[in-house]
Amino acid sequence: MAKSKSSQPEDNQLFSIDMTSPTEEGYLLKLYIAGYTPAATLAIANIQKLCEEHLHGRYNLEVINLLERPNLAGGEQIIAVPTLIKKLPLPLRRVIGDMSNFERVLVGLDLQKRH
Repeated sequence: MAKSKSSQPEDNQLFSIDMTSPTEEGYLLKLYIAGYTPAATLAIANIQKLCEEHLHGRYNLEVINLLERPNLAGGEQIIAVPTLIKKLPLPLRRVIGDMSNFERVLVGLDLQKRH
């Protein structure tokens, strides 16, 4: 079920916003952060806004705090944070940064063509 909080989650580790509809193709997104820094908080807010505007009802966003759950970075090869990974639909894509450049993030998610 959906968990949505405006500040950091109670467990300070991982939270998920599930907005997928079973009848539509959904996006599986993972946002890796290292603590709830101003940059991480900005990245979370920016990607939530972008998803609501462009993927409303068709996404599942997981926010993973690597300070608390470093094992979840596993094979993702995270070299900088915040990092957003689009797992589905394929192809897998990565966007690094605070997600404030919406055009760059939309291109990274294959929602917009490069200009």
